Amino acid sequence: MSEPARDLPPGAWPWLHDLARWIGTWMWFVVYRLHVHGRERIPAAGPVVVVANHSAFIDGPLLFGLFRRRAVFWVKQEMFTGPLGWVLPRIGQLPVRRGTADRTPLTTAVAVLRGGGLVAIFPEGTRGSGDVAAVQQGAAWLARTSGAAVVPVVCRGTRRPDGSRRRFRPRVDVLVGEPVSIPAGGGRAGLAAATETVRAELAATVRELDTRRSTA
Repeated sequence: MSEPARDLPPGAWPWLHDLARWIGTWMWFVVYRLHVHGRERIPAAGPVVVVANHSAFIDGPLLFGLFRRRAVFWVKQEMFTGPLGWVLPRIGQLPVRRGTADRTPLTTAVAVLRGGGLVAIFPEGTRGSGDVAAVQQGAAWLARTSGAAVVPVVCRGTRRPDGSRRRFRPRVDVLVGEPVSIPAGGGRAGLAAATETVRAELAATVRELDTRRSTA
């Protein structure tokens, strides 16, 4: 019997994860006029916490196929119903209960990171404008605990403007920012400072991509 994949949670099927990710590497280029900037900034190996803005439901599935390595996402618990409730755990995605104290996704994500994996989080917690007004502490805590690099990633163009009609192959841009190191230690004050660093880096990446899109 083969050893379980250390970069995926227990119970995941590596072959199914890799198949789903392979589909994602090309499918979204058919659906969107997709432009990916800075993808080489994502480390090819080792522990990484990706933090991304969240403006549309499709952001997670879109990014899942673009990292060129296995990716474990925090996904809201409500998505784990019906067919998705069968698929998501088997491709290694982690359910998160919003607004409750649940350490299970934290401890599982730390194990994935210590196995050299990549964990992706939408630290705003819910879909919004994608402007990163506030960031929860989970991403910074994971990076401090595991020693992982933090990589900000921003999507623009996935959200349909309010009142607009369905669009045909809209332009979508994804920008990967520079990896950020989060120092360990410092207690609650250190965690608060690390959280602010993550928020500021993600917000700066949003501004950079908006500038790029305005001149494209």
